[in-house]
Amino acid sequence: MPEVLTFGEPLILLAPEAEGPLRHVERFHKSVVGAELNFAIGLSRLGVAAGWFGRVGDDEFGAQVIAVLRAEGVETSRVLLDPAAPTAVMFKEYRGFGDPRVIYYRRLSAASRLAPADLDAAYIGQARHLHLTGITAALSDSCREAVHAAVRAAKAAGLTVSFDPNIRRKLMPPETLHDLLLPLVDAADLLLLGQDEGELLFGVQGPEAVLAAAHARGPRTVAVKLGAAGALASDGDQTVREPAFPVARVVDTVGAGDGFDAGFLAGLRRGLDLRTAVRLGAVVGAAAVTVRGDYEGYPTWNEARSLLGLGPEIHAR
Repeated sequence: MPEVLTFGEPLILLAPEAEGPLRHVERFHKSVVGAELNFAIGLSRLGVAAGWFGRVGDDEFGAQVIAVLRAEGVETSRVLLDPAAPTAVMFKEYRGFGDPRVIYYRRLSAASRLAPADLDAAYIGQARHLHLTGITAALSDSCREAVHAAVRAAKAAGLTVSFDPNIRRKLMPPETLHDLLLPLVDAADLLLLGQDEGELLFGVQGPEAVLAAAHARGPRTVAVKLGAAGALASDGDQTVREPAFPVARVVDTVGAGDGFDAGFLAGLRRGLDLRTAVRLGAVVGAAAVTVRGDYEGYPTWNEARSLLGLGPEIHAR
């Protein structure tokens, strides 16, 4: 049974094999992505039992989503196949102007049709922790209702809940942002967010102010992601700040935030102290930016231990 559950929208990513406008690109590399999917794979690679559920199209892309998750050791027994809607697709465009441009084809996707009736409360109740992002809640009214139903089921069963707003401007217009996300901030035991997201949500400036404003809303543990400047975190008793883990070359930053979330939570679930958990998050996030692709660079537990200078973990046969 998974220790940590998450759910959301998976997408098929078509990444061009050449730089330039997509109209001139002839070949693409196909892979599976999605914030919650990335998170589940990151946890699984770090040795934390993870489960992912949601809706995918009853199509070849949906089959690929399930196959990738299972290959990464993620539990998928509650994934639903939707014969009436497709699995979402996205493209990246590399133009040499910083991060790649991302184009989504997700309207009316299978994932957007998730509803409270699709949830298995007994399944959720057997886990220890539930992780959510704001993306799922923003996909549709039924998805928003499903997210809140999942929180209620988790709280009723004694699970802890983590939340990453993962703000996407195309999905979350400014006039709906606070009503959509702040109730989930308030319900979280662990809040993971970027400094810019916190400033937008709480109307404050600076990472320390974001941290204080987040704690004031209820989450006991808060991690503020600072990009190249590292991360700031607090568990209510202590506050730590750690630099970003150095990399020789940044290839693609997509997936770094999800990787930090997975590393930080894995550290806490494994009983690491707050500072080491932040460092583990930084390691996973840094590994993500060294390759094209969201989760492909995420390390295994022993690889992460080596990068942290802890040495490999030895198991008796």
